[in-house]
Amino acid sequence: MNSLTRRNTLLGGLATAILSQTALAAPDAIRLTFVLVNDIYKMSEDEGRGGMARLAAVVRAERAKGAAEGRSVFFTHAGDTLSPSLMSGFDQGAHMIALFNVIHPDIFVPGNHEFDFGPEIYRKRMNEATFPILAANLRAADGSVLPGHKDSLVADIKGVKLGFSGATLESSHQASSPGNLKIAPTLDTIVAQSKALRAAGADITIAIVHADKITGQRLMVARAADIILSGHNHDLHIDFDGTAALAESGQDAQFVVAVDIAVSVKGEGAKRKVSWWPNFRVIDTADVTPDPELLAKLGVYEKELSDELDVEIATLGEPLDSREPIVRGGEAAIGNLIADALRVENHADIGITNGGGIRAGKQYPTGTKLTRRMVLSELPFGNRSVVSEITGKALVAALENGLSLWEQKGGRFPQISGLKVIASLAAQPGSRVQSVEFDGLPLDEARIYRVATNDFMLKGGDGYVTLAGAVKAGVDTGGKLLANDVMVYCRQLGTVSARVEGRMSLR
Repeated sequence: MNSLTRRNTLLGGLATAILSQTALAAPDAIRLTFVLVNDIYKMSEDEGRGGMARLAAVVRAERAKGAAEGRSVFFTHAGDTLSPSLMSGFDQGAHMIALFNVIHPDIFVPGNHEFDFGPEIYRKRMNEATFPILAANLRAADGSVLPGHKDSLVADIKGVKLGFSGATLESSHQASSPGNLKIAPTLDTIVAQSKALRAAGADITIAIVHADKITGQRLMVARAADIILSGHNHDLHIDFDGTAALAESGQDAQFVVAVDIAVSVKGEGAKRKVSWWPNFRVIDTADVTPDPELLAKLGVYEKELSDELDVEIATLGEPLDSREPIVRGGEAAIGNLIADALRVENHADIGITNGGGIRAGKQYPTGTKLTRRMVLSELPFGNRSVVSEITGKALVAALENGLSLWEQKGGRFPQISGLKVIASLAAQPGSRVQSVEFDGLPLDEARIYRVATNDFMLKGGDGYVTLAGAVKAGVDTGGKLLANDVMVYCRQLGTVSARVEGRMSLR
């Protein structure tokens, strides 16, 4: 469930003050609106909410209302859109760029999933974009700014200068595959950018960032920018401490956050004073009529997908649940299924995959007819199955890494096959694994085991630096598509009866 949060000090009186002060703003106040989306993985709506057609309707309505009221509207996208989606497995996100070229963000900041297909595809997709791209902490291998990218932008609205800067996820090298692209720390970057923008005359600074919650809060505490528009956490989140504002709009355009700003300017020269106050609006896209132009474009894409994907491969003998808290918080039946497919189809001793790679967030009841579409929806990244030979000691280190961010429900949580693990969550990260059994016996730390995983993890993704073993991390490991291994395995089973069975006991 998404959560709408404010700091405790604002609950009550100041929440009303936000509305009343905006309503009573001086008639000559300059009015601005920032429309925020982030983490758009699905092009089509889900159960009457979200999707590109509803998002387009929101943006067009906000722009039209702004024009009628003399209010400037800025549509910002805080990252994650090339992947993972069902169709991105076929066109590496080209359809998302084509759709956003129609809606046309005023500012786009890349998220970690923009790098899922490697740096060259990232460059190709960004070259196809007709909208501005900000990423001040992103550089080419030689340190130069990437073509079509900028560190910052300045907009002059009736004499008020707005300074925009952007930053991608600083841990993208662990979360995705940016290759030789360089990514600097977000906080340092935004602080430096805002300082330069203010020195250049910016009255209000706006940072659009793809950043984790801790970084977002640090940006606020450091007053790194006046307004922080964020993505990455999949939360519907609003925060204002009287000086700095932060917002995130959840995911898949289920909700869109609009931040209305009333700006007052008093005095001139050295006595000039600019003040502002925000009003936050949360737009539920279930209440929006989809934009017909985008809806038509989506229909063409969906038809292409249906012809290929709506083919039954198995029947579920047990329910499956791929919701994020399930696959990132503990042993999951669908995780067991995928890990089993990895192990069996690659003739390995052990299978291990990251819970964050299971993406559809769906519940499937017993009797569901499993299709290729469903499998690809759950495994949309195009990862390949690979086998590495590593010591038991290295495997334990990998399991420790997988459990290290359990409190944050990190995507690195390990879904396993061929092992029985007991772990203590009360222990400090790095010392949580209490025991590991393989084939009914304690794991031998000196023995070499054949471990099947995905190429993202083999290359050190999600912090799995010990999985590579004798395989050089970062090389092209070949392999079959992980999704195809799962499809073949399910088809052979006929009836899929995966269940939680005590492979990972968390205490």
